[in-house]
Amino acid sequence: MDLNLKCLEIRKKILTTIGTLGVGHIGGSLSIVEPLVVLYEKHMNIDPKNPKMEGRDRLIVSKGHSGPAVYAMLCDKGYFDESWLLTLNKPGTNLPSHCDMNKTPGIDMTTGSLGQGFSCAMGIAKASKIRKDGATIYTIIGDGESQEGQIWEAAMFGAQQKLDNVIAFTDYNKLQLDGALADICDIAPLDDKWRAFGWNVIAVKNGNDCGQIDRAIIEAKKADKPSMIILNTIKGKGISFVENAGVANHSMPISPEMVSEGMAELEGKM
Repeated sequence: MDLNLKCLEIRKKILTTIGTLGVGHIGGSLSIVEPLVVLYEKHMNIDPKNPKMEGRDRLIVSKGHSGPAVYAMLCDKGYFDESWLLTLNKPGTNLPSHCDMNKTPGIDMTTGSLGQGFSCAMGIAKASKIRKDGATIYTIIGDGESQEGQIWEAAMFGAQQKLDNVIAFTDYNKLQLDGALADICDIAPLDDKWRAFGWNVIAVKNGNDCGQIDRAIIEAKKADKPSMIILNTIKGKGISFVENAGVANHSMPISPEMVSEGMAELEGKM
């Protein structure tokens, strides 16, 4: 499979989804397309026909604003019909703005309150160890989210419990809701912080490169402790007008004209 082509297809689905609603969290959704594609296409033990399969790998996207990206990926894998994407955050939808495990097949944990999804991932990983079901627990957190104390409490727990079945990612795009991390509450040096908390740390220079992410996951699977893969990403990656919006792309209006412009750019890369 051409993973780069798959990333373009997922970005088109994200643009369609948010464009149907007319506004949404597009910046942080576009920045995590590559880790989603690499995980779902190459690494995760899952069965879309049996979303509750015992012993399956889990993905908890703690940065809940990225729901549209997760939905696009799950749809692509066949968890639900593509028509669902046109209902994002609308009355009666099964695709709320933030992921809800009680509404959407393939969602392993309800997230959105920053920090809480990561704590849940540690609990799920501990339960998997107790059950000895062989599952790997993947989780994605945001860099703005990493300012939450709950992240670091969970990090201490993961290291102390020797949860080597956890592979986490930080979407390190350096922007949060209303500004640059460096101007609000900087988390640098991020790699040193995670090492100090007892984690195996792998820094990926280009966090929007499928090959680099794949190699990092393979390396992380060899560790005898939980791993944090730091992805240096670009918020809004792949669609120029979203990238260029900078901090404004956390949540931004997406008009039909913008959908057409973005689609033309993505199709030009295919």
